[in-house]
Amino acid sequence: MIRLIKILFFFVLLGFLGLVGYAYLGDLDPNQSERTQTMTLDVN
Repeated sequence: MIRLIKILFFFVLLGFLGLVGYAYLGDLDPNQSERTQTMTLDVN
């Protein structure tokens, strides 16, 4: 049982390190573009 918990802990740690590595090294820059939208206001 202890062996199974150690293996599970290892995979959780490996997944966490992979997620942190992807967050720091991955291409996470947002694509920016200017958007304009015209509006007509119906004011009485």
